[in-house]
Amino acid sequence: MQERMNIVITGHVDHGKSTLVGRLLADTNSLPQGKLDGVKASCEKNGRVFEYSMLLDALEDEQKQGITIDSARIFFKSAAREYVIIDAPGHIEFLRNMLSGASRAVAAILVIDAIEGVAENSKRHGLLLSLLGVSQVVVAINKLDALGYSESIFRDVRSRYEKYLAELNVKPLAFVPISAREGDNIVTLSAQTPWYRGQSVLEALDSFQNLPSNEDSFFAMPLQDIYRFSKGGDNRRIYAGTIASGRVKTGDLVRFLPSEKEARIASVEAWNAPPREAAIAGQAAGFTLKEDIYVRGGEVMTRSDEAARVSIARKIRANVIWLGQNPLEFNKSYLLKIASAKVSARLEKIERTLDESVSGGAAGAENSEISGKSRLKRHECGSVVLSLLEPVALSAFYENADLGRFVLVDGYDAAGGGIVLEVLKESEAEKSRANFEDELFALLRRHFPHRFKDDGFTYQI
Repeated sequence: MQERMNIVITGHVDHGKSTLVGRLLADTNSLPQGKLDGVKASCEKNGRVFEYSMLLDALEDEQKQGITIDSARIFFKSAAREYVIIDAPGHIEFLRNMLSGASRAVAAILVIDAIEGVAENSKRHGLLLSLLGVSQVVVAINKLDALGYSESIFRDVRSRYEKYLAELNVKPLAFVPISAREGDNIVTLSAQTPWYRGQSVLEALDSFQNLPSNEDSFFAMPLQDIYRFSKGGDNRRIYAGTIASGRVKTGDLVRFLPSEKEARIASVEAWNAPPREAAIAGQAAGFTLKEDIYVRGGEVMTRSDEAARVSIARKIRANVIWLGQNPLEFNKSYLLKIASAKVSARLEKIERTLDESVSGGAAGAENSEISGKSRLKRHECGSVVLSLLEPVALSAFYENADLGRFVLVDGYDAAGGGIVLEVLKESEAEKSRANFEDELFALLRRHFPHRFKDDGFTYQI
């Protein structure tokens, strides 16, 4: 089976993202047979000028407004691998959709219009990719055909954007001068830019490195629930979830975190299928254990010999992108959802932020960093410290993306998202307070279970 890679394509509205994707599909012969000719014939019949972006503009709202609203999954193949390109929206009002799209990508194409130059959203999208941990980036500087394929304009745009990205510790693997409309430097190098000796967009994509297979990583399964069957004398207790990484087999000793309870696997179960000997990353699986133990959904099941690869955290440093109507602020409780766990979280510290206009560019980068800030407003991003009401099993994003990516909920609004950078140590006073709170909540749950909401931690007075 050919290797597959997820890539996000992003950029400011009207900078030519959809046209670039349309070109990639057409020039790699990845369209269904007759699709390109059919769209061209339809344009001719209706007196419209054919554009490659029309291959993607299928949604009625997109056709009316001329902007991409939702994230679309687009497949195409090169000689090296199969790609899933996530066409992320560029308009500022759809950053929430872009966030959900980019969260699945390991690399990115960032499109900039050479005529308009480095727009505000070009800076913001670079920042979002940085905060999401997307480090493999190719910058496509588009519409050079309208500027006579000027080398000096290309170099000027490249210099200004490269300088800005350096402030974010993002180093693009390539800057490519292109015309998406004419197909220059998309799949092969163009005679229109004899001064350019680098890679085409497709060649740059093929040079990206995929993430190691989750199957080869340590075993981790966020526990979704525990099921008990009683029909026909069946007394199995099945611990179920979707395996995030690694592999496990019958007979392995496993540990649940953060409770640190251990048991040995008796069987590997599957729905409407005979038991298996093993299970691997990506599979939904259930397990019976040789020893009955009490654990709750939200814990992470690991192999005991690999348990050190998962951290038990009550305080984390994280990159956060805030999209809520109300700001992220101190002295307020939020619901943090990570893997299958849900826990109350509070903002403890804002270490570094960039203001929502991302103003000043590279020259004003120092001015865009704000110290002593008390909240993050909508569309702001930053590095923060979050304290958690209860211990949670997780990993740094770069160790395990599924255990290191989270959502913050404000009331009923999924208001922000982020990635875990590291687990922070607690002071002795914090540990004492945490131990007291753990014992108190355990006591309350045991004696007054009906007083707790479904999320498992909110006590109803």
